[in-house]
Amino acid sequence: MRLRKILLVAGAFAILVSGLPAGSSARGQQQQQPARTQGEGTPTQRLEVLRQRLETSRRTLNGAIAGLNAGDDKGKKDKTPAAADDPATRLRGLEKEASSLLGEVNDIRSRVDRAEKFEATDIDKLESAHTDLNGRVDAGLQATAGARRNASVAAGGSTNKKDKKGPGFFGRLLGRGGNDEYEELIGGVAPGRDRELFEVAAKEARKSQYEISRLLFNVIITTYPDSPYLPHAKLAIADSFYLEGTTSGLIQAANSYQEWLTFFPTDPLADEVMLKVAETEMRQMGLPDRDVAHARKAEQRLKALLQQFPNTALRPDAQIRLNEVQENLGMHTFQVGNFYMDKYERGASNNPKGAQSRYREVIEKYPNFSRRDRALYLLANTYVLEEEPDEAAKYFQEIVRNFPNSEFAEKAAAQLEAIGAPKPAADPKASNKLPLEKRGMLARFTTQVFGANPITVDKNGVLINKDSKESSLIDVIIDNKGTLPVTTPNAPTINRRVPGVSRPAAAAQQTPPPTEAPTNKPADGIKLVPTNPGPPATGDTPSTPPAQRPPSN
Repeated sequence: MRLRKILLVAGAFAILVSGLPAGSSARGQQQQQPARTQGEGTPTQRLEVLRQRLETSRRTLNGAIAGLNAGDDKGKKDKTPAAADDPATRLRGLEKEASSLLGEVNDIRSRVDRAEKFEATDIDKLESAHTDLNGRVDAGLQATAGARRNASVAAGGSTNKKDKKGPGFFGRLLGRGGNDEYEELIGGVAPGRDRELFEVAAKEARKSQYEISRLLFNVIITTYPDSPYLPHAKLAIADSFYLEGTTSGLIQAANSYQEWLTFFPTDPLADEVMLKVAETEMRQMGLPDRDVAHARKAEQRLKALLQQFPNTALRPDAQIRLNEVQENLGMHTFQVGNFYMDKYERGASNNPKGAQSRYREVIEKYPNFSRRDRALYLLANTYVLEEEPDEAAKYFQEIVRNFPNSEFAEKAAAQLEAIGAPKPAADPKASNKLPLEKRGMLARFTTQVFGANPITVDKNGVLINKDSKESSLIDVIIDNKGTLPVTTPNAPTINRRVPGVSRPAAAAQQTPPPTEAPTNKPADGIKLVPTNPGPPATGDTPSTPPAQRPPSN
């Protein structure tokens, strides 16, 4: 019997020891998992982003293949197998890879839609495969640009003599009919074609045909690497995603803007693009009692903008947005503190340390928090409960000094008297601060229904405006043949905004930038397009710090 027990114990110990490496290995893999490059969003959103990108790659490749075939002699029927380094063969191979990868994406997408089991790592592998394929597609398109140019020259004017019984390739691809103009644009390579592509793509973007515009802009990037329109074509693609405004569109907009900053960090529009990256995150922000990942990213982007461009004309706009983002983050942390305080009051926690650390974080990180007086009072009370009167007195004194009109001012003064600490005089400037107005039930209900607080964002892109009737910065680029008259990111915003009437590039470059700060009065020939026209829907004044605004919920 004793021997049996010994054997059982030894066997159990052996099993336990042999299982430890596997367990530790699994934990190591789980810890390394977040370090992988993964897309943002839910599985459905990530798969939709992949689908759109692969569709764009396929269409670009098919257009390039069509351009190579345009130079072939119609009567020639050479059945000799093409060499492996043949441009058309290379592009066809890439197109087959893109199609195969797209099929895998669609397969997993259908399983997700049917709520069937799937491995999350499968999406990670698809994203990695797409990153690798996308690099090879770009390299292949650039390497075959010369062959496509020769094919276009060999074809000569045959494009005007085509039999137009049916729609062209590009028309069939997009479900249209007879659109040979786009087929020639995307397939052929010719001097000056980059400008034509840019103008047509901008026209399609104004008509909200964002998928077509992205395809045409991408042809510039992959076929004309030395074009002056290339930086703005990449930026226009990011704008098209931002203007779409869908969840997957905003995810791709943020990635595209960030990629553009990686390639062109010193461009005159770098500060505006950094602000737009923050706005893509702000448009995905939810209520403070929900996930604040997008709010944290927006705060990081805005702080980076203010640090990298301290003298930018966009500083007031960035500061307004930073205050709104920090209000969201401050409210989130404040509500977590309330949760721990309630837990302590119910006897479920031995001390109020959890609430204390959250309230202190609100005070230290978010100085413009709208409920700072309440956070100060609750933080001071935690120190009273911990029998630390000296620490509590500091926060009670700040309430009396900086919030004399607050509902907590009298309570704080009474606490100071009980502690025996001196009562400071009220700050004369703080006497003008009005106490926060409590929001009505209808306002709170509306906020919960829509799931987000009103925020200050510009829904126009950097180059392209949401309203197709308004002139946009892309018109200035076209007028100046791919360049901008601005040479520094510190130039006032008015210099980058849209001229009301077109003017020659030379005249625009001879106009010196004003030395004083921009005003609300438009200069001659300039139409101001403010980032946030008029007061927001809440009735708040954008220039007013959050501490002086009505409560957010």
